[in-house]
Amino acid sequence: MEKELHLNLLTLPSTPPMAGLQSGSNVKLRMGPGRKRDFTPLLWSQYFETMEDVEVENDNSKDAFRIYSSGSHGPVLMLLHGGGHSALSWAVFTSVICSRINCRVVAMDLRGHGDTKVKNPDDLSAETMAKDVGKVVEALYGENPPPIMIIGHSMGGAIAVHTAAANHVPSLLGLCVIDVVEGTAMDALNSMQNFLRSRPKTFKSVENAIEWSVKSGQIRNVESARVSMVGQVKKCEEPLSSPGVSRGISEGIIEEEEEEDEEGGESNHKRKKEDDQEKECLYTWRVDLSKTEKYWEGWFKGLSSLFLTCSVPKLLLLAGVDRLDKDLTIGQMQGKFQMQVLPQCGHAVHEDAPEKVADALATFMVRHKFTEFKEGFPDDV
Repeated sequence: MEKELHLNLLTLPSTPPMAGLQSGSNVKLRMGPGRKRDFTPLLWSQYFETMEDVEVENDNSKDAFRIYSSGSHGPVLMLLHGGGHSALSWAVFTSVICSRINCRVVAMDLRGHGDTKVKNPDDLSAETMAKDVGKVVEALYGENPPPIMIIGHSMGGAIAVHTAAANHVPSLLGLCVIDVVEGTAMDALNSMQNFLRSRPKTFKSVENAIEWSVKSGQIRNVESARVSMVGQVKKCEEPLSSPGVSRGISEGIIEEEEEEDEEGGESNHKRKKEDDQEKECLYTWRVDLSKTEKYWEGWFKGLSSLFLTCSVPKLLLLAGVDRLDKDLTIGQMQGKFQMQVLPQCGHAVHEDAPEKVADALATFMVRHKFTEFKEGFPDDV
């Protein structure tokens, strides 16, 4: 349970507020005799219609926020990812929700994450990131933005609440927060650095990073991992043989290769030898989450009461009912928000079970008359 809390927290980025990683656990996932899982990266364009960099004015300079979009009519779903993740975390979910309801999707890389380029990428305060969301909305839509529902996971969920509470999006329709609760998050903060130190520092390739994310339990949906991890890692400056990057994926990846050895024999050893000989660049995390510690408390402290004071309809999606703290338990009993628990998911609920999250959100939005189901889609999901 303690490790689950750690994870949770950082997704904040990818955890219960970090995305449900179970670091160090040698999870053996079998696909059946003779079947190998495909860990090759998938392109953003398989899930989103457009990609662009939106420029906003900021202290006499311009910041460029990377956004991915789909849809041409209906309310806008503004998607905010967890700490360490990127907008690509929402890729599979986007393709599903757009098949369910009439809507537009805008997924943005928050400052310091993904391919967003800002003057001060180290300022990850809740106040600054909430203002960023408002500025991107203004840059996209001007003074008359369409109805917007903000949906955030982990850290992104906290930023969604801060954005709504500060009224940075005046056309706000509703708020959806995924697997981030103040009590759980605050309890996990003390152990977060230990959790981060337990992760591999480098990977031989993007494929290796994807493989690790699945086998460690960070992302339980292989398809989502294949597109999402592209936004979480980047090439190192140092070569493979550099002593500065000693902890690699080899410490975390396991089991399946042993099974292949039994079946594949010499070819597997030959492939390993060839891999060892390659002097390719390593990959490492795009975001050094350990350096964001000074902002962690600001993301989550007071979050439950702030969430409850937001006047728009609210939906809370959790991986487990144990995530609820006292304030939210009372608020839920008083009917101040709708809650749904999606069991058998890790912290990255929207990646592990994109269809369940899309169904819950679609039902919520149609019930509140924010939009309609698409023709041919059943109204009893």
